[in-house]
Amino acid sequence: ANLYDKKTKRLILAPYIFKKVGSVKVGLFSLISDQVDLGPARDSLLVQDPPAAAKRTVEELRKKGATVIVLLSQLGKVESEDLVTAVDGIDAVIVGRNAPMLQQGRLIKTTVACYGGEQGQYIGRTILTLDPAHKAKSGENEVFVLGPEVGEKAEIVAIVKAFEDGFNEKLRKLERDKQQESAAKDMEKNPDKYLGSEVCIRCHTEQAEQWKGTPHARAWQTLVDNHKDTAGECVDCHVLGYKKPGGFSTGLQTPNLANVQCESCHGMGTQHEAFAVSPQKVTEAVCTKCHNKDNDPSWNFSAKLAKVAH
Repeated sequence: ANLYDKKTKRLILAPYIFKKVGSVKVGLFSLISDQVDLGPARDSLLVQDPPAAAKRTVEELRKKGATVIVLLSQLGKVESEDLVTAVDGIDAVIVGRNAPMLQQGRLIKTTVACYGGEQGQYIGRTILTLDPAHKAKSGENEVFVLGPEVGEKAEIVAIVKAFEDGFNEKLRKLERDKQQESAAKDMEKNPDKYLGSEVCIRCHTEQAEQWKGTPHARAWQTLVDNHKDTAGECVDCHVLGYKKPGGFSTGLQTPNLANVQCESCHGMGTQHEAFAVSPQKVTEAVCTKCHNKDNDPSWNFSAKLAKVAH
């Protein structure tokens, strides 16, 4: 209820939820400490003062008919206790974040506090006694150890697994992005790189006109038409210098490097001056990097070369 987007000043999550227990309407909300280290997210997230957020949320819950209010607190022991002392209307608080394990909960003014320890090794049971208006008039809490004899609930295991799998995939993506960023920086240091056909065309106009009439000049569009333009194993043979210095990265970032261009066959443009000393001859080995038995079973070098030579 107190975690905001720093830019929009809007709550990141729903500030509370309601649970109907029999005929009782229970309101639940959570708070995070404004002293916690948000890590890289500190640039985009803002934590509101917990007591101010608690007071606002309790008032909203009461107005919307909640007769019992439970706080899930990530404030730690001392801050949680100080908050329920200062803010009236919270019937039960589950104390989290470096919380101790106390077998019996504590009553702080009119709030029952549960201290369940860390790492999910214990579970607390809070019992509230209600008056005829369904409002809490007393309560108690007890904590139990989750030993081997306590079975797992399949639906909870599935929820935890789904979260862990999703979180791990995000971490893997971040790692891949870091590796790509590092590789891109390494490529920038390379003195040789691809320049793109636009540079070649400035001088080689006749050859460029011939190339524009070949399938090489439309290679990228074939991937787009077949929805294969994000498949790395296909992209490599339909663009210029995929994942190489100065080469193609994505259709949005480097559209000028799409298709099989001059440098795909003749080598990097930055090596152009060396061609005068040691002319680059296009051999069959250049072609079979892509036109191999898997990609092009009917490949015939002599027949195909005549269609693209210039």
